[in-house]
Amino acid sequence: MIGKQALLEAIAGKNRGLLANEFDRQVILAAIAQLEDHNPTPRPLDATDKLNGNWRLLYTTSSDLLRIDQLPLLKLGQIYQYLDAAAARVYNIAEVYGVPYLEGIISVAARFEPVSERRVLVKFERSILGLQRLVDYRSSEYFIQQIASGKRFAAIDFPINSQNQQGWLDITYLDDDLRIGRGNEGSVFVLTKAV
Repeated sequence: MIGKQALLEAIAGKNRGLLANEFDRQVILAAIAQLEDHNPTPRPLDATDKLNGNWRLLYTTSSDLLRIDQLPLLKLGQIYQYLDAAAARVYNIAEVYGVPYLEGIISVAARFEPVSERRVLVKFERSILGLQRLVDYRSSEYFIQQIASGKRFAAIDFPINSQNQQGWLDITYLDDDLRIGRGNEGSVFVLTKAV
């Protein structure tokens, strides 16, 4: 699809949005809007075969995520989001790098509730912040399995009051390997299926 290729070219080299200037952001948002107009999956929440799985973030305008890179001595690594529609669960994982042997992980687990054919209400339940070595972080998939099993970690691992920490997300584009979402704070997310 031409629109998809144009979007991928526009976000290439932008380091998930960290290196995008205002002009880049406008070009990328225009490419996103064009692709959303040709969404091949108008009812994405019904397409669980496409929706489920591990997704890697390619681009975002979320200042909450991009701000992680601004912490002293730390650099934002890969960001993953794992969706399990049957369990109505979502897991977000951000890898953080910087000082050798002190690589970190920031993770948030949440439940989601469909409220329309493309919108979900997200209720955050648990946050985990720690060192990759201490939480035995091997891969995003392995870590998600550990979280889903209820394991507690040698990290800052605490419940989140979901009444104070909730939002919504519209899935505005979904195909076999690309997903676009728009959040309640105006943020845009472009993700690809992790291999």
